[in-house]
Amino acid sequence: MSTDQPRVLVVEDEPAQLEVLAYNLEAEGFVVSRARDGEEALLLIAEDAPDIIVLDWMMPNMSGIEVCRRVKSKPETRSTPVIMLSARSEEVDKVRGLETGADDYVVKPYSVIELMARVRTQLRRVRPSSLGQQLTFDDIILDGETHKVTRGTDELKLGPTEFRLLTTFMEKPGRVWSRDQLLDRVWGRDLYVDTRTVDVHIGRLRKALSQHGGDDLVRTVRGVGYALG
Repeated sequence: MSTDQPRVLVVEDEPAQLEVLAYNLEAEGFVVSRARDGEEALLLIAEDAPDIIVLDWMMPNMSGIEVCRRVKSKPETRSTPVIMLSARSEEVDKVRGLETGADDYVVKPYSVIELMARVRTQLRRVRPSSLGQQLTFDDIILDGETHKVTRGTDELKLGPTEFRLLTTFMEKPGRVWSRDQLLDRVWGRDLYVDTRTVDVHIGRLRKALSQHGGDDLVRTVRGVGYALG
């Protein structure tokens, strides 16, 4: 799995709607996971948290509202954007959806173009580099489109893994990432990589960031993992 592509989970019990959504998202370059009900959605989220969730309100057994409530109640998925889809157009329903923690609310029938725009808007908030945007931290600038990194006036030479590590850190400065979380985000679930590999690449990233001088901005949090700044 390419870890640079944003990952979208679509939760929809209508097979035709599910396929239309998945097809359009994949055409936009997203990696799409599918769930037909709330329980399956929660299992997929626990296994491999997506970057964004597109979630139908009305589903059998467990409603989208309940799925959203559970996603937003867990620290590890609280910041994952949720776009709620619903045939309910009443203002009171929209308020209820947003109060449960949904980041956006789209009324059916919706325009696919509009929904794609809303997905990109939410992703811009949580994973700006996946949409080719620039990230800055301290005197470091990372350009997601050209894959260039500069520190001050110097361009830095980074390997592809170090680039993905730095991107992950710069999207959420100050956040402490465990080795397992970094493995998921940077290497992807499909690959067996030892957690010690993370330490090796962190060492390389540190060296790359300081190749022209400057402080070491990668912080080791003993017993937990790593953070930027």
